[in-house]
Amino acid sequence: MNSQRFVLTFSCPDRHGLVADVTALLAKHCYNVEESSQFEDRQEKRFFMRTEFSAVNEEACSINQLRQEFAAIAERDQMDWQLCNLGDKPKVVIAVSQWGHCLNALLHKWKEGTLPVDVVAVVSNHETMRSLVEWYNVPFHYLPISKDTKPQQEAQILQVIEDTGADLLVLARYMQILSNDLCDKLAGRAINIHHSFLPGFKGAKPYHQAYDRGVKLIGATAHYVTADLDEGPIIEQEVERVSHSNSPEELVEIGHDIESVVIYRAVRWHAEHRVLINGKRTVVFRR
Repeated sequence: MNSQRFVLTFSCPDRHGLVADVTALLAKHCYNVEESSQFEDRQEKRFFMRTEFSAVNEEACSINQLRQEFAAIAERDQMDWQLCNLGDKPKVVIAVSQWGHCLNALLHKWKEGTLPVDVVAVVSNHETMRSLVEWYNVPFHYLPISKDTKPQQEAQILQVIEDTGADLLVLARYMQILSNDLCDKLAGRAINIHHSFLPGFKGAKPYHQAYDRGVKLIGATAHYVTADLDEGPIIEQEVERVSHSNSPEELVEIGHDIESVVIYRAVRWHAEHRVLINGKRTVVFRR
């Protein structure tokens, strides 16, 4: 019997009976629901659902046939939807500058098998992280950038993504602002880690800004990249309590640990199809 596991995600205008229609279709074709989550956005009157399932026995229809039959439901209900094999790991390109904590966390989790992606390349505007990346046997692409060469350098990043067949770009403390054109081309396919608990302390040196304000909590935010700087749909956030005794340098060090955890969670949940975009927000079906 086929032991593959699949995941169906969709959002659409809400109506009575959506869950029943989905589960009835799966049961009809001998598929068993293993995990399912739903959410109704009452303000927008929109429904979100994520369902993992697998075949019960050899009588289950092919996934292509199931996809074709579900397409009729999706068209009727104006759904944004995906039906994916959970065994197909998304290919990821990581972008980094000179801070390596997030990069190292992602590579370590990937190597130990707890991050369900395939890291196919790392791009950087500095040589600093080359030895770390090559230790993990991942191709490293040094792509220097200046004000005058930004379009050409971003074209090189896109070429790496295209050549590797990457599904996702992760900005792991990549300290360059992507152009509006690149943001548009990677809409929904690029995740950034911001070293602040957004929407507070945007831009440069947020931990120093936090120190100047005497905050008692600092945090980090992972979000999808958009042309609006640091304002993309938020996927995950975490905070840590600090005090007046912490120096700006100590806040930076504490922040690095938070950032590493947050970016890992965001990339993992994206890879597991747990994140559905809802306008400027997200619906995240966490375990």
